[in-house]
Amino acid sequence: MEILHVILKCIGALIMAIAALCIYDARKLTQKFFGTSDINTATRTMKIVGAIVFLIGASMIIWG
Repeated sequence: MEILHVILKCIGALIMAIAALCIYDARKLTQKFFGTSDINTATRTMKIVGAIVFLIGASMIIWG
């Protein structure tokens, strides 16, 4: 059972790292993948989604 907790914490840390990268590079990623005319709205949406995913990863670490 202890190994399951370690695996969940590692997965949570990986999710948090990916989410932080998405928040940091949101403008570059939206220009690369979406190419919409309204970059500011897409960037804001990506940052919000990144923050939510970051919280999910943090909850996996806390309760995992």
